[in-house]
Amino acid sequence: MIPGDPGGLRIPPHSDEAERGVLGSILLDPQGALDKCLAKRLGPDSFFDRRHQALFENLVDMSQANMAMDAITIGEWLKDKKALDKVGGYDYLVQLQDSTLVPAHVEFYCDIVMEKRLYRMLIEKSSEIIDSAYQGEEDASTLVSEAEANLFKLSEHGAEQIPDWKDSVLHAFKEVENADPNQLVTGVTTGFIGLNERLGGLNKTDMIVLAARPAMGKTSLALNIAENAALGLHGDPVPVAVFSLEMSREQLVKRMLFCNARLPMHRAKGRGLTPDEHAKLTSAVDRLSKAQIYIDDTPGLEAVEMRSRARRLKSRYGIKLIVIDYLQLMNYSKFAKDGRQRETMAISGAVKGMAKELDVPVIVLSQLSRAAESTGDNIPKLSHLRDSGAIEQDADMVWLLYRPSYYEKGDNRNSDNLAVLDVAKFRHGATGEVKLSFIREYTRFEDRAEFEDDYSHDEE
Repeated sequence: MIPGDPGGLRIPPHSDEAERGVLGSILLDPQGALDKCLAKRLGPDSFFDRRHQALFENLVDMSQANMAMDAITIGEWLKDKKALDKVGGYDYLVQLQDSTLVPAHVEFYCDIVMEKRLYRMLIEKSSEIIDSAYQGEEDASTLVSEAEANLFKLSEHGAEQIPDWKDSVLHAFKEVENADPNQLVTGVTTGFIGLNERLGGLNKTDMIVLAARPAMGKTSLALNIAENAALGLHGDPVPVAVFSLEMSREQLVKRMLFCNARLPMHRAKGRGLTPDEHAKLTSAVDRLSKAQIYIDDTPGLEAVEMRSRARRLKSRYGIKLIVIDYLQLMNYSKFAKDGRQRETMAISGAVKGMAKELDVPVIVLSQLSRAAESTGDNIPKLSHLRDSGAIEQDADMVWLLYRPSYYEKGDNRNSDNLAVLDVAKFRHGATGEVKLSFIREYTRFEDRAEFEDDYSHDEE
């Protein structure tokens, strides 16, 4: 019974429309909508209607079981779990779908559902306080203290718990104290000795911007790092997610396959492979098949949708590194009307937020403006990052890639395989250049041997 409602006629606060909107959105867009609901910390007890509680609980169970989710599989799951009648049957599932107009608004529906639940919890706690006051069995001052504590817990409902400062200091000290002095790579390996030595690996929550002018090989370098991390070259292997907004999954896999086999891509066309080339390709298939690389090639992804997909990949496969190719192909419709610079600023902030939320390093590729090629020496600078200075501001690291011989004239163009990766910004360490070798024949970057630079100087 609700206080002030002697006949018990008042119904606790709830919004049937919002609850239907949440569930209908999930039925129309199972993965995307459910991720948004869970991010809002929505749970079965957030719903007032018992049918809605049962349905939401089963939808979460399906997701955690990695089941494909659509109208048919959801219906079969409920039937197998003997929960179909509890949620109102097939007809009610259809009603929920039909009554939801815009599944993209699911987060707003969640806010309404959770607000109504907070009202119900407030009423429940207040009722308990009133009952205790009427009984008069506790000291009044004690009752006031308990009431204050209960209401304070409500104000914290849904809020993040901030770790104690003392615990944070002790945790940081233990990490330093227990660190292996011989272990140079403490984060995800890049697979390149020189880069690992400078960075110590790729650290959790870091947003790494890899920027270059076209034809410098930034996609190749990013894929090489993804491959090296997944195979555990100079470090432990980790699952890697690649969001390819430019190339299809098939193109990307074929490119990685030939690159790993150290064969030119043109050998995939025309006449057949030689026995030696076929053996190299077969060995590459064997190596790469052991890697955990997950490619999403959905074009023109919205920043919010990418974050949701990445969250799902982290949950299902334990992703430890994310690569995005590339930032300028992402969208953020909410800010598009304010101009590309404002939209890019929002995208950059979303990428950084994703790295922090998922606790993984994120490498995002970015283009440089034409100003990088009008400086005389063609050496890129941070100011050449395209579209927005927010990219530089949000990034924990900025890598600027260029190949000096690309700009040589005549026969000297591309005569040297030197590639320079300038760590132009490093929030947690020293900046500086790392020299790599770029093997153009199979678009692969490798550690640069000392004799290569000595040979170049001899030639000069």
